Amino acid sequence: MRRRAAALCAAAAVLAGSLAAVPARAAGTAAVPEPAWKKCGTRDYPALQCASVQVPLDHAHPSGRRITLALSRVPHTARSFEGPLLVNPGGPGGSGLTLAGFVASALPKSVAARYDVIGFDPRGVGRSRPALSCAPGHFAPGRPDSVPATPELERANVDRAQSFAAACGRKYADVLPYMDTVSAARDLDTVRQALGAPRISYFGYSYGTYLGAVYAKLYPERIHRLVLDSIVDPTGVWYRDNLGQDYAFDDRHRALMAWIARHDDDYRLGTDPGRIEARWYAMRAALARKPAGGKVGAAELEDTFMPGGYYNGYWPYLAEAFAAYVHRGATGALVEAYENFAAVDGSGDNGYSVYTAVQCRDAVWPRDWDRWRADTWEVYAKAPLMAWNNTWYNAPCAFWPTAPLRRVNIANGKLPPALLLQATDDAATPYAGGVTVHRLLARSSLVVEQGGGNHGVTLSGNTCLDGYLAAYLADGGVPRGAGPADAVCARSPDPKPLTAKAARASSRGSTLHRLLGFRR
Repeated sequence: MRRRAAALCAAAAVLAGSLAAVPARAAGTAAVPEPAWKKCGTRDYPALQCASVQVPLDHAHPSGRRITLALSRVPHTARSFEGPLLVNPGGPGGSGLTLAGFVASALPKSVAARYDVIGFDPRGVGRSRPALSCAPGHFAPGRPDSVPATPELERANVDRAQSFAAACGRKYADVLPYMDTVSAARDLDTVRQALGAPRISYFGYSYGTYLGAVYAKLYPERIHRLVLDSIVDPTGVWYRDNLGQDYAFDDRHRALMAWIARHDDDYRLGTDPGRIEARWYAMRAALARKPAGGKVGAAELEDTFMPGGYYNGYWPYLAEAFAAYVHRGATGALVEAYENFAAVDGSGDNGYSVYTAVQCRDAVWPRDWDRWRADTWEVYAKAPLMAWNNTWYNAPCAFWPTAPLRRVNIANGKLPPALLLQATDDAATPYAGGVTVHRLLARSSLVVEQGGGNHGVTLSGNTCLDGYLAAYLADGGVPRGAGPADAVCARSPDPKPLTAKAARASSRGSTLHRLLGFRR
């Protein structure tokens, strides 16, 4: 699914670490060197420690080539120790190093103190080595219009997708066969061994929910507690999931238009959401002809507004830029919004390279371009916002140089109770995914944010959801209900328009949503 990470905190870059010679051994496993933790704390997360661990490139040949995973840790401080809690922000391609510090600080102190909160960069990501970077600059401004209204535009976009896939194949032919979710899940068990833990707890957002579910499928006896927030539908991995995502993002964009209509005194764009949406598409058409600041064309405008589908905290800034362009022809605010919010891989080419490498390898994708074209035009007729933008983002999978694997059936009756959390109007991972995983994971409990549309619902201000999370991590207790959901929380309130002072502050949203980024 889509993910272009927003700018991460600088702390994510503070990583190094080496391996100690002291072996750590969990019962029934081979010895794995214990990580040598070193201080790497930041102003925001002073307790962070960093290390690395080596894992087999090919887990079927554990004595062969090894690669390095970067780790971070906030160590436990309580006498009552629950073991390691591994955290992942999604992607695939997202760095989890800073997320460990965030989770440890955002949980109640009495709960966080009982865990070693462990962040990690999955294989190929960030500070792990090798780190993939297939085609730097692939998303630089000046891309073709995403909607292929002419054969020339379609050919230009197809050529870009083919070129990216070929570049990855040339640079990483020896690595791409091992860039997949199953391999990443097996890496986690090597991390578990290095930590000397018989079991781990796991807390994943977005794509991280799929990674966690796959790990639990492979190693159900090694799960202590399992939290999945904003849940991927594992039955649609990945082509069908992306088509479903297109409809959900279009709905979320209309929610933004309705919010702007309710605040007409601030934005003066009208009180009819449909007419406001028409003005947005008129702006898109104008930018296709003349990009704002020579930078924000039609495709870049979609990139700029897409984060609003993930997190409504961005809505006031997007609305300000929209209104400034409509009323004054001002382009500066649009350019600033693009630079602040656009889903164009704040993690650099690395995030997108890993995204494509994992998703294209994970499951079967159509190899007939005519199928992609027909399916996308069908979606576009009802949900035009990101139908083609999303297709081009995933199109390298039509030409990927490595043969696909079969998707994993994550159905699992061997786990302890798991906690699932899902907003009903989430665009990136639509609600149906949470319901499906609830059915597939026996004894799981689903907590729903009714009417919520943000992606990543815990540790972002909803005290009801956070209460269920804290209680579960404290003692493993989950709510039990009679319907599809075991518990329901009211949604967090929508944002308010900016004050003049707030507008000048150019906020980039909540800490969590900066860390989660975009594209699942």
